[in-house]
Amino acid sequence: MLRLTLRQLDILEAVARCGSFSRASAELHLTQPAVSMQIKQLERTLGIPLFELIGKRIHLTEAGRETLHTSQAVQRELVNLEQALANLQGLKGGILNVSAASSASYFTARLVALFREEHTNVRVSLNVVNRETLLTQLAENAVDLSLMGQPPEGHDLLAQAFMDNPLVVIAAPNHPLSGQRRIALTRLVDEPFVSREPGSGTRGAVEKFFTRHGLTLKAAMEMNKNEAIKQAVEAGLGLGVVSLHTLQAELIAQTLCVLDVQGFPLHRQWYLVQRQGKRLGPAAQAFAQFVLSEAGRVAPLI
Repeated sequence: MLRLTLRQLDILEAVARCGSFSRASAELHLTQPAVSMQIKQLERTLGIPLFELIGKRIHLTEAGRETLHTSQAVQRELVNLEQALANLQGLKGGILNVSAASSASYFTARLVALFREEHTNVRVSLNVVNRETLLTQLAENAVDLSLMGQPPEGHDLLAQAFMDNPLVVIAAPNHPLSGQRRIALTRLVDEPFVSREPGSGTRGAVEKFFTRHGLTLKAAMEMNKNEAIKQAVEAGLGLGVVSLHTLQAELIAQTLCVLDVQGFPLHRQWYLVQRQGKRLGPAAQAFAQFVLSEAGRVAPLI
């Protein structure tokens, strides 16, 4: 029977992620010799090297990759154990880890605030990240629940739609197309667009829509935040496509306008997402139910 420690597995994951003993030691607040010693002890226990030096960076060996994979599985089961024990104790506190796509942050904070009014003993950790990071967090079991647009298939995710997510074309109020009715899609082809980064759910939906109509948009600029897109459009750098949920302040202040484009808004959904088979603790279960029942009231469309 292998006699290794959870601390050794934590250090293994840190070294693999950081690619060096020195960076891992800084992250773990340990000395570099202490980190090296723990890895050497783990290798002696397993009887095989876990890392190899290629150039100036260390990499996992095949045995190291297998050990890391098992370590991640162990960590997931420990999280499940913690949640199962919390279930036995009932919803009297606990920690809720939630992540949200940046385009969902506009209403997610309000949802969390109202949830906390009903569950004052629950401590909430909310991370607003891009789509790629969000999927990584779900894959690594780093969060309980995520709020995002259409999740990709093949990632072992359970997704529940909870609210409409209409995508609209926006422009500066003084744009030549502002105020026009039933603007043809072909009219947009020659317009510069301020787009989300590749891999964004919004960008993917827009590109698929225009491709179905045999058209290609001119992506003049790429931004990884909706706020940056709105500011660029307001400055006259091009048109943009964003969720209507992100526009409340700008439409009230009349710094942006929604164009009347044929085929828009694109009708999508917001989804509450978790890992397939993940056992949610009481706090996460309560938050999931709250989102599914209250999101439409908390974040009405303008």
